[in-house]
Amino acid sequence: MDLYQRLPDKNIIKIVNDLFYDKVYEHPWLSLFFEGIEKEFISDQQTAFIIGAIGGPDHYQGRLPSNAHPHMMITNELFDLRKSLLIMALEEAQAPLELKETWLKIDEAFRRTIVKNSINECEKRYNTDKILDFQKPIDYKKTA
Repeated sequence: MDLYQRLPDKNIIKIVNDLFYDKVYEHPWLSLFFEGIEKEFISDQQTAFIIGAIGGPDHYQGRLPSNAHPHMMITNELFDLRKSLLIMALEEAQAPLELKETWLKIDEAFRRTIVKNSINECEKRYNTDKILDFQKPIDYKKTA
């Protein structure tokens, strides 16, 4: 039986994503990457992605993370920051341990295709794309 089938409350994935994206959109650095993207849309999209990834119905219609982020200068520091907010959301939602471990493993699997060492590694998906490279805010304080 897949992890999704074993979850006592299937809505936990939506709850985690809503909490997570609340944190992302409130964050002074990470939020810059999401300007112009509706929070509800991205939360629903990621909910569908995780549900499919853990054996539930596959209704995800977005790009794979590696294809969605080539124009973003995402460093290991940013990836770790995002991961810390995800851990906080998983804990706040009291997600079952198996879901937490599996979700974090899935998330980590995309690190090497998303993280870049140089702006020169960024590529536009479309001619109209802008390369997104936001420096850490001067008044930034680590939140996690």
